[in-house]
Amino acid sequence: MVEYAGKMADNSTRLDEILRRATAEPRALSHDDLKLLVSLTDEGEVKAMRDAAYELKVRHCGKVVSMRGIIEMGNVCSKDCHYCGIRKSNPCIERYSLSVDDVVRLAKIDIAERYASLVLQSGEIESEAHTSFIEECLRRIQSLPGGPLGITLSLGEQEESVYARWKAAGASRYLLRIETSNPKLYAKLHPADHSWARRDECLDALRRCGYQVGTGVMSALPGQTTDDLASDIEYFARKDVDMIGMGPFIPHHDTPLADSADTGTPKDADRRRRLRLGLNMISATRLHLHDVNIAATTALQALADDGREQGVLAGANVMMPNITDTAYRRKYQLYDGKPCLDENSLACRFCLERRLAAIGEKINYSKRGDSAHFFSRTGRPE
Repeated sequence: MVEYAGKMADNSTRLDEILRRATAEPRALSHDDLKLLVSLTDEGEVKAMRDAAYELKVRHCGKVVSMRGIIEMGNVCSKDCHYCGIRKSNPCIERYSLSVDDVVRLAKIDIAERYASLVLQSGEIESEAHTSFIEECLRRIQSLPGGPLGITLSLGEQEESVYARWKAAGASRYLLRIETSNPKLYAKLHPADHSWARRDECLDALRRCGYQVGTGVMSALPGQTTDDLASDIEYFARKDVDMIGMGPFIPHHDTPLADSADTGTPKDADRRRRLRLGLNMISATRLHLHDVNIAATTALQALADDGREQGVLAGANVMMPNITDTAYRRKYQLYDGKPCLDENSLACRFCLERRLAAIGEKINYSKRGDSAHFFSRTGRPE
């Protein structure tokens, strides 16, 4: 018992030293430091880490959360990722695609809600028709009264020329999640014709096109280790990304990974484990990278009613409320248990206001909330 107490004291001393270095300057943590942070389970140590990460969030972003109203434009996808509910070989969902007029109408809601930023998201499609469709959406949205908006695209792998066309049409940010920085693990989660190397190169192409570049990973993946998670954060640093959107893996019932939950662990304990890993990743990433934008994703709320608020208190500074028509939301479920399927955009805003006020935060109304790291990295004025 005395030996155990001594080990706990040693761990706490090491954690204190890691947190001192992390809060003093960015990119000060080693692989082993990051591995320790993401693997923390002791309540007191977890709280110390999250408090330090939140302090950095407030230092760089203030006590505000920037909103990006998300428009799920369609669930048609050319990809067949083993974990995703809208994978092309899932025969159990009704496919849909919004029109340009639909997208523009929803963008007007984003402007009315004073979010000043939005996300255009769909399944991954590579075609001239789709490229032109997105161009028209962007040009029409950016011509609306109340703009221009900060527009993030989340449309997957494309040729660099396509990224350039969308940038010229009015997009300023692009989120392309790598899902895992481990190519071998990536190969286990995707069909053989899906290329980790191409996805990685697409992030470089986005940088060359001048986007604020975002990526992200899933935590609690089958076969994933704490070494993998520490390497994911090092990957973010190596790519020098501006934005990060990540969350815990949650199985979808119509996918090959439907039964990949930890069957040896009670369901509630498994949910707590997934949530803890997701929040630890937010905190460790904030502690290592300081001034990037980090999203508190809806996957956190799928695991706990206050999951997104916990994400903010762990170091996140962005939320993405869904402004898609409720008629389509059940058709765009990447994982089981997605929240807010029946809540319209106005109700969602009021709900977020209340939730954030309860933790001492407020919505960053009428501000785009661009990544501070992007301006620091490029030397451009904010």
